[in-house]
Amino acid sequence: MAGFSAPKQKISALIITYNEMGYIERCIDSVSFADEIIVVDSYSTDGTFEYLSNHPKVHVVQHPFENFTAQKSFALKQASNDWVLFLDADEIVGNNLKEEIIQTINNPNAHEAYWFYRKFMFQNKPLHFSGWQTDKNHRLFRKSRVHFADHKLVHETLVVNGTSGTFQEKLIHYCYKDYQDYKSKMVSYGRLKAQQMFVNGKSFNFLKLAMKPAWKFFYNYVVRLGFLDFKKGITICYLNALSVFVRYQHLYMLEKQYKRIITFKRLPKNQPIEVSRKSLISS
Repeated sequence: MAGFSAPKQKISALIITYNEMGYIERCIDSVSFADEIIVVDSYSTDGTFEYLSNHPKVHVVQHPFENFTAQKSFALKQASNDWVLFLDADEIVGNNLKEEIIQTINNPNAHEAYWFYRKFMFQNKPLHFSGWQTDKNHRLFRKSRVHFADHKLVHETLVVNGTSGTFQEKLIHYCYKDYQDYKSKMVSYGRLKAQQMFVNGKSFNFLKLAMKPAWKFFYNYVVRLGFLDFKKGITICYLNALSVFVRYQHLYMLEKQYKRIITFKRLPKNQPIEVSRKSLISS
């Protein structure tokens, strides 16, 4: 009698979106091998939701955006399969990576989660340095063995109950569509990081406002060899440094607003500081 083989493992592809036309089409095409594709959209205004609603392979849900951790945690709950491939809308799974994913989830000795390195694209040209060369993220994991840590608003952290492996093939990350698009992302990330610092009780410092952005640019452009990316490197390193400047600028504004509220409302001194700070962020 022939031996029984293990059934083929199913996989859910998850993506969160907000105004991703120009990115999302290629992303969806690259994960067409998944057994289900679920997209959680934050009420896009550029046609993203309409495109996804009309796609025969996509199940799209609209959900208001609070922060990246909350949005991804909500998306994870929508998956019906244990194996999950969680991508950003500007990431693409190449053919070789697709084969590695399929082989991995059907391996009985697979880890609970996997790190993916990413190949960064500046429009349609690769970005080799500028601080991104060692960037990696958890992208494939078992839903039953993970959760997103709730202490981060941006650059969410996956908590894995088990071991993690690392893929050989890289995700293709189209991080830079044009100057204004990337600048908007960096400004948004800077503000979210400021909110995270504020909630955690971090204090604004003028010296850090002056020094941190300059160091960020120097570190990525010189130490991490951004100059070898030529004009692309200057643009990326400058905008990444701008994100740091926005972070401390926004932290300063949040602190000023917080002090005004305390003065006006005369909050009790024994009220936990993190509670009132969180309420300011969510207001």
